[in-house]
Amino acid sequence: MLPVLTALEMKKADKAAIEELHIGETRLMELAGRESLRIIKETLQTTDSLAGTSFLLVAGKGNNGGDGFVLARHLLNLEASVDLVLLYPDTALQGVNREGLATLEAYSAYTPNLRIFESHDEALPYVGETSYDMLIDAIVGTGLRLTESRVELPSPLADGIELINTIREQSGALTLAIDIPSGLDATTGLAATPAIEADVTVTMGFLKTGFYLNEGPNLCGEIHVAEISIPYFLAESSSTHLTDIEFAAEHFFLRKQASAKHTNGKVLIIAGSQTDHSSMLGAALLSAKAALKTGAGYVCLSVPISLATAIHNAIPEVVVIGRDITTILEKAEWADAVMIGCGLGRDSEVIAFITQLLSHPEIYGKKLILDADALYALSTNATVELLKNCIEAILTPHYGEFSRLCGASVESIAADPIESAKSYAEKHGVSMLLKGVPTVIADRDGNVLLNTSGTEALASAGSGDVLAGIIVALAAKGADIVNAAAAAAWFHGRAGDLACDVASLVSSGMVLDSLQQAFQEVFEVEEPL
Repeated sequence: MLPVLTALEMKKADKAAIEELHIGETRLMELAGRESLRIIKETLQTTDSLAGTSFLLVAGKGNNGGDGFVLARHLLNLEASVDLVLLYPDTALQGVNREGLATLEAYSAYTPNLRIFESHDEALPYVGETSYDMLIDAIVGTGLRLTESRVELPSPLADGIELINTIREQSGALTLAIDIPSGLDATTGLAATPAIEADVTVTMGFLKTGFYLNEGPNLCGEIHVAEISIPYFLAESSSTHLTDIEFAAEHFFLRKQASAKHTNGKVLIIAGSQTDHSSMLGAALLSAKAALKTGAGYVCLSVPISLATAIHNAIPEVVVIGRDITTILEKAEWADAVMIGCGLGRDSEVIAFITQLLSHPEIYGKKLILDADALYALSTNATVELLKNCIEAILTPHYGEFSRLCGASVESIAADPIESAKSYAEKHGVSMLLKGVPTVIADRDGNVLLNTSGTEALASAGSGDVLAGIIVALAAKGADIVNAAAAAAWFHGRAGDLACDVASLVSSGMVLDSLQQAFQEVFEVEEPL
């Protein structure tokens, strides 16, 4: 898994590389420029020479601009044409940044391919008449801090950003951002006005949390990580990591040849309800089917016993029990993992039932997934106190459910879902899977996993029931609760991708039907699992 750093964590890693490992600032900047060049060549699908290509590079006064100066030199070395726009006078540049510009100024005596404009206003008459293959944003890097979105940037920062965005819109030229799109907060993903709309972002050293939050996904385009010789161990203290296909595969345990049903994950699902006026049998069916498709060896489903015939007709592999508390506790003691909540209902009797369940060690001592209506019950003060007893539990809310749990507004949760999930998990001693874009999985120790698989295909009723079924099956098969949830989120998202070419047409049943394909894809098998 790749570490995902906040701006502060990246600053510390950068400083440690320079001061403790003696990797000079000039060397880091040189590597940043070289890596940016490599990705430009890949993006433009060019050979070693860039003759005949033209670049507009807009530079600020900080190290982001310094990286841009190095890149401009490398582009010129490969015979490209470069128009360099300085947003600040050269007197505002210091150290290696001033040295980088001085090198380019010396280049201008030897090549007609370089034009240096000393201000935005000076550049305007010329760049508007020039056709560019790529626009390069080297204006401001990860140092920008925003406490709210849409803060207006001052000139000349705003002038440089608007120049790139306008030319991109009018000409269709690709925009590449060095390290981060200017105007984007590297930690929170909040965006200023204006902000660069990049097609490609070349980020230095490590991914940044802001790429995945708020406006980050809309502004970054395709993200490439540039290896600039800052070693991985300097980022080990990062509490956030990005899940991937390898992570998902690592936490999906295949059946051993000599195994039996009871050694491949025993699952208890307490879900579904029926009243005189409504039925939520579908939630129970979706979660149970998902657990079976994820390879659980034995699935027991607790529903109102009047629904048993319907369950048997739909999924004959499932063992059905009623809602007798003694029977449920016996099965819970037998199970490897327990899931509570999908379609249980929200009346006072259900809340009392869930509270009763969470009061028993047969339940709170297990790997425990609390979803949907179990989360509603937890939003009452009396029930949430029971979480402190749980040994290995995870809550799986979306933003609305989480708002009810923690009392914060949906808007504040969405603004910083990582910190929101971490704080709740640490406070209550449980793990948290906060559904959203991205999905945030936080454990009680402050460690966070981000999952970015999936699209709006998952925005359909019953999708969460499917996810809960995958989690409980992976947990029952041997993964710890946090890794089970994170791997399940990855598989769930991938199944949504595979369900239909048009994401808006996907239903939860289609996601369920695509699960097997998602598993097969990971393990590269041709025969059904």
